[in-house]
Amino acid sequence: MRMDDPIESCFGVGLKTAGRFHRLGILTVSDLLRHYPARYDMMPPVSDISGCIEGKTAAVLCKVDARPVTVSTSRGKLTTVTVSDRSGRLKLGWFNQPYMERVLYPGQRYVFLGVISGKYNGLVMFQPELYRLEEYESVADKPRPVYLTTDGLSVKVIRRAVAQALGEMECLSDDLPMKIKDRYGLCGLNEAVHDIHIPESFEALTRARRRLVFDDFLSFVLGVRSLRSKEPSFCSCQVKKTSWAEKLLLALPYELTKAQLRVWGELKDDLSAAAPMNRLIQGDVGSGKTILAILALITVAENGFQGALMAPTEVLARQHFEKLTKLQEDCRLPFRCVLVTGGMRAAQRREANRMIESGEADIIIGTHALFQENMDYARLGLVVTDEQHRFGVRQRAVLAGKGEGTNILVMSATPIPRTLAMILYGDLDVSVVDEKPSDRLPIKNAVIMESDRVKAVRFLKKRIEEGRQGYVICPLVEKSEGMDAEDVISCTRRLARELSGCSVGMLHGRMKPADKLRVMEEFASGELSVLVSTTVVEVGVDVPNATVMIIENAERFGLAQLHQLRGRIGRGRDQSYCIFINGSEDEEENVRLEVLGKENDGFKIAEQDLKLRGPGDLLGARQSGDPAFILGDVLADSSLLVMASDAAGDLLNEAEESDEMKELVSKLISVGNEKVFDRAYL
Repeated sequence: MRMDDPIESCFGVGLKTAGRFHRLGILTVSDLLRHYPARYDMMPPVSDISGCIEGKTAAVLCKVDARPVTVSTSRGKLTTVTVSDRSGRLKLGWFNQPYMERVLYPGQRYVFLGVISGKYNGLVMFQPELYRLEEYESVADKPRPVYLTTDGLSVKVIRRAVAQALGEMECLSDDLPMKIKDRYGLCGLNEAVHDIHIPESFEALTRARRRLVFDDFLSFVLGVRSLRSKEPSFCSCQVKKTSWAEKLLLALPYELTKAQLRVWGELKDDLSAAAPMNRLIQGDVGSGKTILAILALITVAENGFQGALMAPTEVLARQHFEKLTKLQEDCRLPFRCVLVTGGMRAAQRREANRMIESGEADIIIGTHALFQENMDYARLGLVVTDEQHRFGVRQRAVLAGKGEGTNILVMSATPIPRTLAMILYGDLDVSVVDEKPSDRLPIKNAVIMESDRVKAVRFLKKRIEEGRQGYVICPLVEKSEGMDAEDVISCTRRLARELSGCSVGMLHGRMKPADKLRVMEEFASGELSVLVSTTVVEVGVDVPNATVMIIENAERFGLAQLHQLRGRIGRGRDQSYCIFINGSEDEEENVRLEVLGKENDGFKIAEQDLKLRGPGDLLGARQSGDPAFILGDVLADSSLLVMASDAAGDLLNEAEESDEMKELVSKLISVGNEKVFDRAYL
């Protein structure tokens, strides 16, 4: 089996099942093996039926009492059978698996594994897995992968396809030099790919993940450094006047913080230098980065050059445009601002292009449309990218290439230490805005259990009746087997009933771009009272009237990402509230989540997040929210990121003296570009 073979080449994957794999972005065997487990479970010890607890996963050794029976229901065909042991009886049920009638016979004994629920006047286990006793005992002490699924595609089917692919695939080419593997204690690539999916132990799993994360980081760092070497060393835009910016500062209804003034001084120095500016403004959510970008844009415009600001969403681009236009009108500043988005009509786009090409437009606000081939700038002097982690590095470079020696300013709210930021943004100087405006009220936080959800919804309804709006965040788009968590689709339906009379909308990454834009605009305009969303709303739009956020299954997110999500509220002067619903009964989760109730500094929260995570927390999917990495977490894997940075430096030095090493580095950079720079993040 080759890595580029279609997913249909796996046994039991027909056209219908392949379509479900495709929904997860799995088209080939290679895609399948890169669909890493979201988490790992340990199978529970075999127990009696009397020891089963509702809502918990159990493994029971039971005898089949009678032949299974299949009936038709609204959800499809339901096959049921009753099993028993000396302590009691248990009912089992499978939806749309009528073949179970041919598998189970009276008198047979199996270990049945599944979640216990209490229905039909007794205990029930739906969709259980069955094992022979000796088979179960052989795997009970090993980590068991749990994959993200989609409707109609079970975790069991994914496990079976992965096992076949690993057993039949060709040997992978491991390009990492042996001396690098020895120096940093890294296992081979084939071993890593196998053990990330079918580990014999948590130790093997840790080794596998370590190697794959290192590779991910290494290719990224090499790619960033390769782009830096291609940047021009001269600047065609050197500013001499800043009177428009000073006029704007005097007209603002607030004063800049000391941190903002410090960074503004750094921006002025960069813009007046002979070399082009390459700077990252890193600041916590709500720290006031946008006004600094606006000051830089109007300064460039005053000096006869064009400035472009690229936002990650059309709604955010429109909001930036409206804010800048209002400032221009209020302060009577003589610049022209133009909006360019993919959703514009053809005539509007042509007029915007004409103004940009002729030089009539001084400041251009937009989305990815800003760097399309047919976009020609008269005298581009500054490129600003908002929420840097949502754009590929290559996208930023392409836009900057629309001018000569263009100044570059990028902004990020991802709270990471300065040392790590200098690695991740290796081609940029780093500025940190480490203060928040004094007129913002601190968000009030509460961590509650699922049993108190009714109170949270009641609180949300009260705020809505007062004229406010709210967010509800869920970890899943739809119900997923093996992932006991709230999903957007079910939650939207439930809240529509519980909040009768209130308009409830939903937002998730699988929606069409036009539908996502429509929903966000409806929420921003106040047409929707509640927005139920996945983390896609993390980079959304400022809605000052949104003062409540409820985060379902908060235990499934890293603290840093929860803080980013929380940053969607508290944007106005009214008191805001964030409610974290802990879906775990683990007391440690309460301790971890309580950090958010005591700390509002994103950088300190990120540090606490790293300290509080145990080894098991690092084995599942990344939690940093940075889409550049498949498994890696910038904070949790900071030591690996530093190692990869050191290794990248060594490889680049050796490449200058060895053609063989130059070829290898070029290949690694190519892999990095494919995985990171050209990926569509939205």
